[in-house]
Order: sequence, then structure tokens, then C-alpha cells
Amino acid sequence: MPYTYILQCSDGSYYTGWTVDLEARLKSHNSGRGSRYTRGRLPVTLVYWEFHQKRSDARRRESAIRKLRREQKEILINKTSE
Repeated sequence: MPYTYILQCSDGSYYTGWTVDLEARLKSHNSGRGSRYTRGRLPVTLVYWEFHQKRSDARRRESAIRKLRREQKEILINKTSE
């Protein structure tokens, strides 16, 4: 099951990625084996995720979210927490 996700890093920045195993990917980020960006900003917290039918959809959505401004990402994150 492919997912697109947003992590909040310890410095308050956001990291966007995609994976087929959300739980395992979060563990790898927090153990320092995730992306280079998150390694220096541990711990990270999962603040948003979306399920997709195909991996290509998840990758496409990741790309679209990465292009959003911080304020737009926060609106997206806050919509799911309501």
C-alpha cells in the first residue's frame, strides 16, 4: 500500500516522502537510517499521510506536496487533525 507522508522534524521543518510501509519508514527515519535530511533533525513525528492505489500516484503526490509553501503544508496537516 503506497503512502505519501509528511514528517515534522525536531527543528520544526517538514520532510515529505512516500513509502509502501509507513510504520517501517518512520522507524528508519527515527533510527537515523532514513533520509539524509532527517538524520540531523531527529526525532521526527508523522503529522500527515495519504493512501494511494498506485506507487506512481504516491510519488506524484510527494512531488506536488514538496512544491507547496510551508503555510500550505500546514493547512493540509491541520485539515486532517480536525
